[in-house]
Order: sequence, then structure tokens, then C-alpha cells
Amino acid sequence: MFRKVSDTNIIDGIRRQDDKILNWLYDNYFQTVKNHVIKNSGTSEDVSDVFQDTIIVLYRQITENSLNLTTDLKGYFFGIARNIWSATLRKNRKTTELELDFPEEIEEDPADPFFEKIVGRAFLKLKPDCQTVLTMFSDGYSYEEIAAKMNLKNEMYARRKKYLCKEALLELVKKDPEYQEYLRFMK
Repeated sequence: MFRKVSDTNIIDGIRRQDDKILNWLYDNYFQTVKNHVIKNSGTSEDVSDVFQDTIIVLYRQITENSLNLTTDLKGYFFGIARNIWSATLRKNRKTTELELDFPEEIEEDPADPFFEKIVGRAFLKLKPDCQTVLTMFSDGYSYEEIAAKMNLKNEMYARRKKYLCKEALLELVKKDPEYQEYLRFMK
């Protein structure tokens, strides 16, 4: 097949939907995307979806003449894939509730309106920075993104901050008089 193909030839091949170029893309770009997705909590199925979505985005940009190539095509392709995977992770995290560690003998239902009210009231008592960190986390932001937006030192500090804020929220929930009533009701 091809040893080295210029970015211009690749772009033209994608525009024409040339199977040889698409196979060349797969052979030369797939492993980079795979490594990133797997390293960031993805599965083999996720890798295929992200790779395919990346090709679709690139194809649309090429055919709509909106491709703004400021780096080599491989770097640009990887940037699209990285953004797609980050968006997927954010979307998946939005559907995952912030997990609280309650006594094992009690199984709280986060969808229970009474319990939700208790957590909501406790959340409002948190310091504003804790509210922001927990909100960003539940909205699917990565620790790296939280650190950047909150002006924290690094990802590890953001992780620690989220842990401390979650613990503070848990303590406020446990101190809520209605929580004790809720526990009695649930037994």
C-alpha cells in the first residue's frame, strides 16, 4: 500500500471517499486514537465509534470547505478524536449521579424526591467553591478541566478538592434532621 501520503492527498481521498485512503487512515491513525480512548476509560467498541465519528467530522469539514488545518493532518485528526471522546465522557458522566457513601444497611435512592431534597439543602450549605467543583464533576468535566477552570494547581489537587467537598456534603446530609427521619422511615 502507501508508505507516506501527503496531507493534501489524504484530504482529496477523503473527499472522494477513496477506499485506499480510508484504509490508509485506519492503518496509520487508528492506534493513536485507540491508545487515547483505552487510556481514558474506553472500550474497544468505544474506539471504533470514536474513530468512525472522527472520520465523519473530518469528511464534513472537507466537503463543506470548513477545514482549518493549522497542524499536520494526523495531529488535527487526533484532536477531533480527543474532543469527541471528551464529549462522550462528559455526556456519560451527566447521567451518573454523584455517588455518596452512606451506611451500607441503608440503600438510598438518589431519585427519591425526599432524599433529593435533603441532599439539595445540604448542597446549598456548602462553600461556593465546593458547589462549583461538585457541579462541574457531575456535569462530566475531567479533573484536568476542573483544575484549569477553578485555577487549581493540578489534576491531583482537583481530585482531592472533589473528595473533600463530597465528604463535606456527606457530613451535612448526615446532620440534617430530616435525614435521620428518612433513615427511620427506610428501615
